[in-house]
Amino acid sequence: MNIIFWILAAVIAVCSILTVTTKRILRAATYLLFVLFATAGIYFLLNYSFLGAVQLTVYAGGIIILYVFSIFLTSTTRDEQKAKLKTGKLAAGLLTALAGAAICIFLILTHSFGATYPVGDEVQMSEIGTALLGTGKYQYLLPFEAIGVLLLAGIIGGILIARKR
Repeated sequence: MNIIFWILAAVIAVCSILTVTTKRILRAATYLLFVLFATAGIYFLLNYSFLGAVQLTVYAGGIIILYVFSIFLTSTTRDEQKAKLKTGKLAAGLLTALAGAAICIFLILTHSFGATYPVGDEVQMSEIGTALLGTGKYQYLLPFEAIGVLLLAGIIGGILIARKR
């Protein structure tokens, strides 16, 4: 079990770095797909089969949509030149990345990460459904709807940008 976890963690770490460092958008989307598959593998390893299945179906479908939009939105002509990253922006990006890494390391080292649920106990689907689509306190119907509207606006914006070209 530990070996599988460490393999999945290594896949997540390596593919995450490759996702943000590659210059080709389709490769970045493919690396992101590997990250999401490995995350689903960790869910299955923890016996959260419902969450693992949702991870695979929702995010794998999302990556396919990302492929389609990346092809539509990044088609360039020969006359376009790639803009080089200026040193000021590069320094600001590196400084931000280092600050983010320092905050993450600080939080990992200072937090005890005690389990709130016993590892291996699966939450019932009815509890998950009530928590996601309930309207009471600590339930997520309103954020779910807001995210749906935000995604719809993003898709419409992407279509409009693609149609102008």
